[in-house]
Amino acid sequence: MERWINSLMDTLGAPGAGLAIALENLFPPLPSEVILPLAGFASATGRIDLIAALVWTTAGSVVGALALYGVGALLGRDRTVAIAGKLPLVKVSDIERTEAWFGRHGTKAVFFGRMIPIFRSLISVPAGIERMPLPVFLGLTTLGSAIWNTAFILAGYALGDNWQQVSHYVSMYSKVVLTVAVAALLVFIGVRVFKPGSGARRS
Repeated sequence: MERWINSLMDTLGAPGAGLAIALENLFPPLPSEVILPLAGFASATGRIDLIAALVWTTAGSVVGALALYGVGALLGRDRTVAIAGKLPLVKVSDIERTEAWFGRHGTKAVFFGRMIPIFRSLISVPAGIERMPLPVFLGLTTLGSAIWNTAFILAGYALGDNWQQVSHYVSMYSKVVLTVAVAALLVFIGVRVFKPGSGARRS
C-alpha cells in the first residue's frame, strides 16, 4: 500500500495523493490513515508541496463523496424502500425512521461523518437518497474533509520518519468504531428476531 501511494505521488505529485483519497472514499478498505500521514511525510521531505497536498486531498475527498452522493440520488427513495422491503429483518418503518432522523440531523451527520472511519464514505449515500441540497452537501463535505485531512497531513509532516505512529492510533480508533457498529447491528438483529410477533421461538 505504501509503495502504491508513493508511486502515485512520485508520478503525479500532490494530485496523486488527491487521487488516492478519492479512491479511498469509493473503496473504504483503502486507508486514509496511511495516505494522509504519508502525504505529510512526503511534504516534509520536499517531494510535494504541503499546501498542494492539503488542497488536492480535500478535492479528492469531495470528488469521491460526490460520486457516492450521485449513487444515492440515482438509487432514490422508492428503490431504497423496494430493496429494503426484500431484506430479512428490515421493515419500511425502519427506512421511514431513518429518513426522519436524517431530516433532523443530516447536516451534522455529513459534517461529523467525514471524521469517522467507514462512515466518512457511507454517509454520502443517504445524503444523495434524501437529495440534500448539493451546495449544502458540498460545503459540509469540504469543511469536514479539510479538517480531517489537515490534521493527519500535518501530523505526518511533524512526525517525519515516524509518520506511521499516526496510522497506528487511527487504526485503533477505526477498530473501536467498527466494533461499535457491529455491536449495534447485532442488537438490531436480536431485537428483530426475538421481539414478540417476529415468528421466532421464545422460551
